[in-house]
Amino acid sequence: MNLKWDIIIIGAGVIGCSIARNISKYSINTLVIEKSSDVCSGTSKGNSGIVHSGYGAEPGTLKAKFNIISNPLFDQVCKDLNVEFRRCGTFVVSTKDSGIKQLEELQLSGEKNKVKTELILNKKKIKEMEPNLTDEANGVLFATTGGIVSPYGLTIAMAENANMNGVEFRFNSEVNDIKVKESSKTVITKKGNFQTDYIINAAGVYADKISEIVGLDYFKITPRRGEYVLFDKETLKLNRPLFPLPTKISKGILAAPTLHKHIFFGPNAIELDDKENTSTTTEGLKEVIAGGLKLLPKINLRKIITNFAGLRAVSNTNDFIIEETKIKGFINVAGIQSPGLTASLGIADYVVDILKDSGLEMSKKESFNPYRERPIRITNLPNEKRHEFIKKDPNYGNIVCRCEHVSEAEVIDAIKRPVGATDLDGIKFRTRAGMGRCQAGFCTARTVKILSDELDIPIEKVSKMGPGSELFVSKTKFKSVWEENK
Repeated sequence: MNLKWDIIIIGAGVIGCSIARNISKYSINTLVIEKSSDVCSGTSKGNSGIVHSGYGAEPGTLKAKFNIISNPLFDQVCKDLNVEFRRCGTFVVSTKDSGIKQLEELQLSGEKNKVKTELILNKKKIKEMEPNLTDEANGVLFATTGGIVSPYGLTIAMAENANMNGVEFRFNSEVNDIKVKESSKTVITKKGNFQTDYIINAAGVYADKISEIVGLDYFKITPRRGEYVLFDKETLKLNRPLFPLPTKISKGILAAPTLHKHIFFGPNAIELDDKENTSTTTEGLKEVIAGGLKLLPKINLRKIITNFAGLRAVSNTNDFIIEETKIKGFINVAGIQSPGLTASLGIADYVVDILKDSGLEMSKKESFNPYRERPIRITNLPNEKRHEFIKKDPNYGNIVCRCEHVSEAEVIDAIKRPVGATDLDGIKFRTRAGMGRCQAGFCTARTVKILSDELDIPIEKVSKMGPGSELFVSKTKFKSVWEENK
């Protein structure tokens, strides 16, 4: 089957979805192709969720440019999309005398990038701001414009809003080939062939492979794995992300809060050849824990509830690659490592400018709706409101996930929303069912049943994260417990 689109975006991470949302402001026929079963399935779900202020980005680089442009955009975009964003600031922490000079150098770098920071050397003030910070801290660089956001929450929200405004998504559609002709391009996937005039390559760690398909092999992407440990809710009070002094290749192993009252340590930085290797290792987790304890030595390690890893897409240019190539209409948006989440909003604006400069006619869409309705979270409502929702829909009173207090109605809504969930991970990242202390020990069976019912598929077809990750092989009884109860 051949279908014609004005633009095809390859990759549904935070960059691809941010670009898709921006393009949806125009009367443009747009398709997003993703090899996984959902948006935010690669780098975008396995990162620190920090909105960087921009002091540390090397002046004159694309990293610095788009970090600085994007940071102030988060307040309005998150407000429009009903995504929680907390501008809590960040600390870079020195624990030795020589570290003060490094903080001063970072502050100077910030000044070159027009980012204001505050160098705090008063230990009493530091302790008042972060009571649980190590006693060895002799100075911090306070970046007031830094913040935290849920990377998967933001990506999902942008995808939903883009879809509401006409952008279509195709999942489980790995790109096998791209045929380039003078008149058009054809993207070949196992789910069909799609014709287009413009291709935006936002394929994360695979961006170099997509570029190579069309004969453009001028850059390489090396996956850099970062491992994390996550602590239970309210383990320790922490007001903002804490960074150690940075190294040449990384911002270091940080200790940071999440919007959901957890704390995490990580990431480390291990370069790999395997673009799919998100496993954690004993050595890596020991490194992460040791690094985090240098900042928060009082934390109780018995409160760790899980660990995970993500891959950063590191280019051999050590900077973002954002440009229309010598193939007209083929745009690379590659090497988007940290501060990629922060930079995503400005990058999306820039890609729209590239499309216009390339000759694509882009007329503003009068019907564009920038707003996205916030999903109901029954646990966040006062009792009176909860009772109102339960009266309207009794499923709000049926708690599926005890740790995060997620109701059956919320799970159903996550499936039915634009670009809705089709597997367990999709439910988890939209509702938090399975993210709590028991790590899905209680809610998995219930969530599987709801997915089966709502998607009208057999239990055996329900997966963790798309085809190949099905949870069950076959039934062991002629009738399941659920069928018998009916």
